[in-house]
Formats: sequence, C-alpha cells, structure tokens
Amino acid sequence: MRIGALAGAALVAVVIAAPARAEEAPDLEELKRAIAEREAQLSAYERQEHGLFEAIEAVDRAARALRADASRAAEEARAAQREERRLTAEAAGLEKKIAATRVTLARRAVALYKAGEVGPLRWIFSEGSLADRVARVQAVQMLVDHDDRLLRRSAREREALETARAGAREAAGQQLAARKRLEERSAQLEQERRSKRDLLLRVRQDRARERALLNELTAAARELESTLDEIRRDAGPSQDSGFAAARGRLDPPVAGGISRTFGRVIDDEYRTQTFRKGVDFDVVLGDPVYAVAAGTVRFADWFRGYGRMVIVDHGGDYFTVSGHLDEIAVEVGAPVAAGDRIGSAGETGSLTGPILYFEIRQGPEALDPQDWLRLPPPL
Repeated sequence: MRIGALAGAALVAVVIAAPARAEEAPDLEELKRAIAEREAQLSAYERQEHGLFEAIEAVDRAARALRADASRAAEEARAAQREERRLTAEAAGLEKKIAATRVTLARRAVALYKAGEVGPLRWIFSEGSLADRVARVQAVQMLVDHDDRLLRRSAREREALETARAGAREAAGQQLAARKRLEERSAQLEQERRSKRDLLLRVRQDRARERALLNELTAAARELESTLDEIRRDAGPSQDSGFAAARGRLDPPVAGGISRTFGRVIDDEYRTQTFRKGVDFDVVLGDPVYAVAAGTVRFADWFRGYGRMVIVDHGGDYFTVSGHLDEIAVEVGAPVAAGDRIGSAGETGSLTGPILYFEIRQGPEALDPQDWLRLPPPL
C-alpha cells in the first residue's frame, strides 16, 4: 500500500472549534514567518524531534503564503498594465488636443503678424462714431481674452500630457516590479513543492520513517475519535434536518471522480489493517468544493494530517468532512445551503498531491459516501 494508501486511512472525527479568523492576505512579514517556521519544522523533523505531519503542515503553510503573494503580484501587474494603457490612451488624446490648439494658436499668430504692432490701434481709431470705436475696443478685448484662453489651455494640456506620461511610466515600472515579484514567488513556490516531494520520497525510501508515519496516522485517529466522543457529549442531540431522506441523491462535493474508496485497507508490506472512513476525490488545484446539503459549519481551520478542513453539521447527528482544502470560504457557525461553495480543493496535508478527502458520519459511525452521493457511473 505504501504512503499513498495510508494518506486517507486514518479516522476523522467531528470537531467543533472557536470561529476561524477571517482570511487575510499575508504581508511580507507573515510570509517570512511562514518560511522560517517551515525551515524550523523541517530541521526538527530531520533531527527526529517532530513528526512528518508537522513538517508537511509547515511546508503547506509556506506554500500557501507564497501562492497568495504570487496571486497578489499577478493582480497588481494586471492593474498596473490596465493603468498604463489608460494613461497612454489619455496621453494620445491630449496630444491630439495640443495639436489642435497649436493650429489655432498658429492662425492667431499669423493674423497678429499681418496686422502689425499698431494694426489694432489703427482699426480702433478709424472713422466712425464714438459708439463704433467703443464696439471696436470691445471686439479687440474679446480677441485678447480669446488668445489668453488659448495660451492657458495650451499650458494646461501640456501639463496634463506630462502628468499622463509620468503616470504611464510609473505604472510600467509598477508592472515590471510586480511581474518580477511574481516570478520570484513562483520559483519559491515550486521550490516548496519540490521540498515536499523530496520529503515524501525520503519517507518512502526509509522503512523506519514510513512505519513512524503509520504510527502518526493511528495516533491521530485515536485523538480524533476521542475528540468526537467529547463533542457529542457536549453538543447533545441535534434536530433532524431530513439529511437521511437524501440518501443516494446528494450532489458530490467536487466535479472529480473517486480515486480511493471507503473501507478496509491492508498494507502490502507491513500486513497491517486500517479502515478508511471516507473517500478521496481526484481534483485540480483550486477546484470549487461545495456543501452537499444544508447545515452549519462546525470547523474551518487546519487539522493535522488533513490540512485545511471544513466540517458541516447537517442535523440529525449527520456530519460531512472535507479535507486537504487549499482555501476555506466559510467561517465556524455560518449556515450553508446545498451547493454553497465552502472552499477550494488543494493539497494541504496531503501525501499524494491535490485531492479532496470526504466523509459522511452519523454520530460516531462512518458511512460510505458512495451510498449517499449521486455519482456518475464508472468509465
């Protein structure tokens, strides 16, 4: 069976926890802390001071922080590109306006040249009544005011053009910086993924470490079962929501098919037996994960061995568990309806790449999800 089969073999209990904090994009300091924690946990694991799950969780946290920053850098680059295009187009429009203003100013300059320095005065004091002369003065004043407005408009347009050009240059610089950061974060993210793959490869090649992993899974199963018992005693009976009546008619939580089924698992090498209490779905990183029925979120956080996990209480002592999520889109205590998005598929805590671990429980009893979900026929 090896590690791949062990990944989903542990038991999962229903956990009710304090509300998870709202998702916040980690800043540079948080990113540095995540990477530092990853390095410390990996070093501790190499010294055999911590288990594999702690090391994997630290790698996953660092990878999520890097991916979040890469996503922000990509959006910043797109925004800067849009701003550069807008300002470039604005500058082009201003250049056309300036060209038109220059043509008008040139025509006025030609007219003034032809009139000469005393031309307007001769025209004002030419023959006619006093009223005619006053009218001619007013006409000259209007021409002077018009020329003044032209000059002021030309200055404003030139200033606006320089502002637009400077803004476009700044936006281009911001775009370049954001794309450079995106490239750096993408390279760091790939390094984290290689780190996780190398770590799991070393475990596969080390029988002692693989046996230790099996022990970790078994210990986690006991802890989760104990937690389930405690919570069920504290929570008491829940109101029947009609979940049982939906048996065989629930839409699956993701679009992918089932890759590992519910039931007994026998390790080929160690001949140990475990019981997988849920199923694994094949997913693509980022695929939306949905609630299969109406209920209330009871857990939405990291859970050792299962990465980021959401547990929904559907009433009537029925619960569903969705593990190895990349993103959690709900908070503890929030109501959900069937088909509501609760997160996105990922590989946090996974030993086999992107998967969705999913199970259905009625109290302490794990139920085969294939009996409850409306799944497409196998190919």
